[in-house]
Amino acid sequence: MENTVVASGFSPRVPLLRVRSSSTEIYNYNKQQTIRMANSLVDETTASGAYNRPPSVFRNFVSRDPTSQFPAESERYHLYMSYACPWACRCLAYLKLKGLDKAISFTSVKPIWEKTKEGDEHTGWIFPVSSAEEPGAEPDPLNGAKSIRALYDIASSNYSGRFTVPVLWDKKQKTIVSNESSDILRMFNSEFNDIAENPALDLYPKPLQAKIDEVNEWVYDGINNGVYKCGFAIKQGPYNEAVTKLYQTLDKCEEILSKQRYLCGNTLTEADIRLFVTLIRFDEVYGVYFKCNKKLIREYPNLFNYTKDIFQLPGISSTVNMEHIKRHYYGSHPSINPSGVIPIGPCTDYSAPHDRERFGS
Repeated sequence: MENTVVASGFSPRVPLLRVRSSSTEIYNYNKQQTIRMANSLVDETTASGAYNRPPSVFRNFVSRDPTSQFPAESERYHLYMSYACPWACRCLAYLKLKGLDKAISFTSVKPIWEKTKEGDEHTGWIFPVSSAEEPGAEPDPLNGAKSIRALYDIASSNYSGRFTVPVLWDKKQKTIVSNESSDILRMFNSEFNDIAENPALDLYPKPLQAKIDEVNEWVYDGINNGVYKCGFAIKQGPYNEAVTKLYQTLDKCEEILSKQRYLCGNTLTEADIRLFVTLIRFDEVYGVYFKCNKKLIREYPNLFNYTKDIFQLPGISSTVNMEHIKRHYYGSHPSINPSGVIPIGPCTDYSAPHDRERFGS
């Protein structure tokens, strides 16, 4: 489990940032320990050859309390995201499901990483120059930023971590509220209900919270982050360990979904959205690109129909841009795919009928 500490001696535009610490590292700005800027996710590997995802740094929270530092207000916040990124797309899925996409604006970056700044070799998320340059992507409408990295520079003069999406941006204070998708999901679920078009939808209901947290933990470790641990492993041992756990966890999901419509029962919850964003990318990308080819999602009857079921929820299909997904993965990591060639298939039709109604609505 990860712990939370408060970092001081840091100079963003907001007073405090909470920084998570793992069992191996603590990021303490008082001691002038900074997060290493990686050129790409491939660089985040340990000496053992295993992939190790760094923690998010901006961990502030929007609150329904009007006196809070970041009160929930219509048209105050903006979600910067990428259709390629599963972590960002689960936030967009919440905007759609909760009916917040009119109150909280959003912008997608281009799918393929490019150099973010003259003078170094860092590659990352870039905004198009115009809306005509890249279908599905838009220029930054708020700050005129050329890259996500530039937004981090605006929010903090001495930030040296990874320049990731999603970014929840406060238009009033011109700063990053949060770059941690799990926190953003909780904000969107409960804190904006006074302005949401679908406030009754609760994806983190109190009676199921302990169960959701438990499921989230093993799904994240085995599947959400598990596919990355497979794909970015640079030695056989860590890959074998990760891929074994991945398929054990997929088998566990398949068994659960043979008995109920969703992961935590017959009610759609946060756990389902978090799993869905990985499943929808699996056959098109992870099975090939991340060497997760033992078995594809379409070979699991329950997981496959479950994926179609969630894809067909109102608004969810609009969060899936398979062209952006495939172009990003196959085109942004030259150490994995030097040629940048994109496989043509399998082009699965997730709008096809599914059998999940057998468990009821």
